[in-house]
This record gives sequence, structure tokens and C-alpha cells, in this order.
Amino acid sequence: MAPGPVKVYIIYYSLHGHVETMARQVQLGANSVPGVEATLWQIPETLNNTILQKMKAPPKPDDVPVIQTQQLLEADGFLFGFPSRFGVMAAQCKAFFDATTELWASQSLAGKPAGIFWSTGFHGGGQELTAWTAITQLAHHADGSRQPTELELQQAFHQGKYVAEITRKLRS
Repeated sequence: MAPGPVKVYIIYYSLHGHVETMARQVQLGANSVPGVEATLWQIPETLNNTILQKMKAPPKPDDVPVIQTQQLLEADGFLFGFPSRFGVMAAQCKAFFDATTELWASQSLAGKPAGIFWSTGFHGGGQELTAWTAITQLAHHADGSRQPTELELQQAFHQGKYVAEITRKLRS
């Protein structure tokens, strides 16, 4: 294992604070794992102050920095949080993922684990679609063009043999 803590970035967008509350709990959970350093980051806001005031959005927290896409390279893993807007992730999140094109082209994030969490205004508020549309953003950073290595093929053979042997034992 590489020296230093395992860096998990918890990256979120929250308009009214619901996702922020969840993100802080996600951070507590991640930091409960020895050797892990979980850091909160905000996705950049795209709405102007006039619109935010009309929406009665509270101020953004001062203790959570805004992330830039190049900072993703520093992390070992990610958890992304966002609100559901009309059954999909908020536009701010989509804009952030769209800005990772350079990282996608170089496959710089391939192999780094990622997860998602989200909040909806009510049950049935698009939770399933929100998750579904978010997963595609993450999947594109591993575009499927890489073929299995010889080691991976050996591991696949071993797994097939091992599970078959156990299955045979359980059946007899």
C-alpha cells in the first residue's frame, strides 16, 4: 500500500443543505476507517445570487472548499452527493462531470472507486432515475476499451475453478 492516508473525496452539491447534512455523515463514516482521510468538497454553483435568493437558498458553508476537476487526481476514491431535480442529478453536478472531459480522455480516474448518495424532496421523487443517470457519469471514466491482462485471465480461471469445486462439494 502507498504511504500516507487513503484519500477519499466526498464531493457534493447542496442547494438547501440536505445533501450537505448527508455528506457530513458520509465523511464521519469514511473517517471511521483506520488509515482513511475523508475530505468534503463542494461542486461549483452555477446559479447567480439573484436566483439563489429567490429560491431562499442558505449560504454555502465556509468550511468546505469548492473543488476543481483537476483536484480529482489527488484522491484515491470518491463519493458524490447531489439532490434529485426532476428525476435526475442537479445541473451543477452534470456540469461538473462534463468538465472532466480531459481526465476522461486520458483515463486518469480509471480504477479509482466511486460511489453516490442523493436526496429527494419526497419518496418517489425520482430516486431511481437520479442514481441511474449518475452511474453513467462514473462509468464513462472507464470506457471499456481496456482488455483483460494475463494476470486477470489467470485470476478468472482460478475463480471459475474455485467456485466450481465449492459448488460440487456442496451438492454432494
